[in-house]
Amino acid sequence: MKKYKNWIIAVNLLAIIAYFTFTILQKEKILKEGKLILLELAPVDPRSLMQGDYMRLRYSIADSITPSEVPPRGYVVVKLNTKGIASGVRLQNNTTPLKKDELLIKYTMSNRHSLNIGAESFFFQEGHATKYEQAKFGGIRVDNKGNSLLVGLYDEREKMIR
Repeated sequence: MKKYKNWIIAVNLLAIIAYFTFTILQKEKILKEGKLILLELAPVDPRSLMQGDYMRLRYSIADSITPSEVPPRGYVVVKLNTKGIASGVRLQNNTTPLKKDELLIKYTMSNRHSLNIGAESFFFQEGHATKYEQAKFGGIRVDNKGNSLLVGLYDEREKMIR
């Protein structure tokens, strides 16, 4: 067994590196090819003393959902207006059915009280909180499988806050 120990460690290390590389490549593909969607934000406390400056995000499309009636995992189907602002249409368990002008966003229900699309925190440089307090939209990019990635916060004119 001792002579295989180094080989087992090397194979596990390579598997971990391959997994992280695959995950990074997936996120880069979403950033490059994903469709930009603006989700209206609902008010939340923007600061954390333990983690530094960040904004906890909550989306207004989740306000119309009754948590007790929602499956723990699924897809939010959204429709975009002419400005790219999403409005929730329905929840569904699978990627189909989907109409031509609808997009999917994967979600999970964390602790049965809030809808989580994987973009619930936005970290920013210390001292820049006032700049981001005016955020009206969260900008996410989504791929055709419903995977999403937060790319920034946007103001009331749909311009990215930098």
